Amino acid sequence: MIGARPWYREPWVWLMIALPASAVIGGMITIYLAIVSSDGLVEDDYYKRGKTINLELARDQVAAHQELQAILGMNSQTGQVTVRLESRDKLHPENVRLLLLHPTRAGKDQRIQLEPDGKGVYIGTARLVEPANWHVQLETDNWRLSGRVQLPHEGPFRLVPQDTQASSHPAS
Repeated sequence: MIGARPWYREPWVWLMIALPASAVIGGMITIYLAIVSSDGLVEDDYYKRGKTINLELARDQVAAHQELQAILGMNSQTGQVTVRLESRDKLHPENVRLLLLHPTRAGKDQRIQLEPDGKGVYIGTARLVEPANWHVQLETDNWRLSGRVQLPHEGPFRLVPQDTQASSHPAS
């Protein structure tokens, strides 16, 4: 055969090789992403999570009964968090935790132990957060306040018991 081109010079051969090769490469990329990415939206133990819901609701009711409110401020440059509690019983617990819960990625959640300054204000430091509509929880072993706020947030915001609100409010 005079004038016949070798197989590797035929464009149709490369097209036939490229289609399955692209599927293999795409599959390898998908496997890599599945291995290194966290599936943060999936709850590992639904039964265990379901049992804790009643305990959380009881803590919300305690906060509502005590007419508990908190004013939170967060410095977006330094990450310093300040919390002032207001309640009917003038509570000043020693162990107060602030949870910043990312809306979609559990790996970005933060748990901040707040320290009292002796003047009714609690202080802690958070890692800088990306802009998102974060779920914020302020809690002790006995009560819990929670709400949603767009972080970073300019100025203080107020958390009130879940029975009386759907999200956080700007502090007045």
